[in-house]
Amino acid sequence: MLVLYTAVFTPYTAAFLLNEDKTKMKLNEDSKTRSSVSQSNHPDPLVIIDLIVDVTFIADILINFRTTYVHNGEVISDPQKIALNYMKGWFLLDAIAAIPFDLLLFGSGGATDTMTITGVLKTARLLRLLRVARRIDQYSEYGAAVMLLLMATFTLVAHWFACIFYAIAYVERDGLPAKVGWLDHLAKTFNKPFLENSTTGIVTGGPDIQSKYITALYFTFTCLTSIGFGNVSPNTNAEKIFTIFGMLIGSLMSAAIFGNVSSIMLRIYQGSEEFHEKKTSIKEFIKFHKIPKNLAHRLQESFQNSWNYTNGLDTNVVLKTFPECLQADICLHMNRNLLNNCPAFKGASPGCLRAFSMKFRTTHVPPGDTLVHPGDILENIYFVVRGSVEISQDDTVMAILGRDDIFGDEAMRAVRGHVGQSLYTCRALSYVDLNKISVGDLKEILNVYNEWAPIFKQNFKVTFNLTESDQQALSCSMDDETLRFIRQKKPLLQTKKARSITSSGPNTPGMTRQASEVSNAHPGHPHMQKSYSAVAVTLSKWKSGGSSGGGGGGTRSQETRAPGDKSVENITHRVDTLNT
Repeated sequence: MLVLYTAVFTPYTAAFLLNEDKTKMKLNEDSKTRSSVSQSNHPDPLVIIDLIVDVTFIADILINFRTTYVHNGEVISDPQKIALNYMKGWFLLDAIAAIPFDLLLFGSGGATDTMTITGVLKTARLLRLLRVARRIDQYSEYGAAVMLLLMATFTLVAHWFACIFYAIAYVERDGLPAKVGWLDHLAKTFNKPFLENSTTGIVTGGPDIQSKYITALYFTFTCLTSIGFGNVSPNTNAEKIFTIFGMLIGSLMSAAIFGNVSSIMLRIYQGSEEFHEKKTSIKEFIKFHKIPKNLAHRLQESFQNSWNYTNGLDTNVVLKTFPECLQADICLHMNRNLLNNCPAFKGASPGCLRAFSMKFRTTHVPPGDTLVHPGDILENIYFVVRGSVEISQDDTVMAILGRDDIFGDEAMRAVRGHVGQSLYTCRALSYVDLNKISVGDLKEILNVYNEWAPIFKQNFKVTFNLTESDQQALSCSMDDETLRFIRQKKPLLQTKKARSITSSGPNTPGMTRQASEVSNAHPGHPHMQKSYSAVAVTLSKWKSGGSSGGGGGGTRSQETRAPGDKSVENITHRVDTLNT
């Protein structure tokens, strides 16, 4: 903060305020004007602030002699090495910027000369901006921060040039045979001419300091941006030379700023351009292969949902840019919740967990999409990370799986080479994230870590085995987020034509209240009516004393549900609550 104060007020004070003070001191030397000047004098708060800045800069130097630094990844805390490193680095610039020139030159020579020298020497404080600029460089990866810093830098340079432009006009005005400088033109415009005492030579009057600064700043902005309106123009040789220099600096700064802005805007719209390119490619693919309208809609919707979730980021491509050891650490971090929550991985060595994490593949599924069809070969075992998956058979909901549930084939049977076929349909009820591992990868890991394989075989149980035909429905529930999503988004499930509610059979007379309400909530979607009617059929069977159990003995145990089971009542209560 003090460095920013120094960057703004030190040039302004040296150019504008000190010149005003010198005029007051000259008036004070004249006995005729001394009384009026002394009455107008008052303590200047800038003097106090300058003293605080000097003390703070000196204290900062002392602190830097005791501040550790990092060398080759090692923190250096030895005082002698710290002092030597600081002396080789920023000590010289910090020392020059911290010199209290006001105190050193106090009482030496003429007062006006001392003030001029002090004002010039104080600009050495700006050297500390080099350290600030080096620290700010770490934010260069953020586009908005870069644009803000570029605009701030441009404004600061314009401020400095305004101070110099005024100082040139003020210094050379006394030596001009004709008063043609921009200050005199400004005085004529405001009808506030400069008045010179023929006896003392003291110049008074003229525009106020605010008008002079704003006019100088206005001119430097037009000069740096190469936009000249002509209402403020350089007239003397010194002013013209400075203007030429300012135009050169302005052209370089404009090129740097516009170059960075173009790069930032390209980075911002790069993702959008890539999205439209891929979307166009999908449309061409659909057109070339004459994909049916329904399947084409699913394809486009799947791409849209995947892009919205990942923002076009391909995790596998990013991982391949790193060494294998770092890839394993990243994958272990990404799959930490799965490895910690699944009992099958308890007791596994760190190397085994790293191997598993490298083999997991993430799949994002939009609501309504079918994950597994009846008859599909089960080459993978699926772990639910987020969302809800419906498992059904012949339009009967057998289970609704959620987070940390597992479905597929029995792991050990698959590892032994008996790859089965699915007897069930698995569909996403909401946005679902799945981690899957292929049977071949699982077999490879267990062969390497054969001592741990028996423990894995004992602990690993799928929540629902898709290859067993004699499974009973699981006691299942959908979380509030999934129920709310279904209620609001109304996803279309890819199923056969819905069965009539009245054809459900004698075991479901009248249908349950929650099934009717959920179905009636979506009158334009017969597929939705079928799906949630089937869910309600299952719930009604549980409430009437039907049996339920878990396939494979996983996280959901097999047991007979008594009438009025509390877990079923909780599901019914959640559906009723959402309907109301």
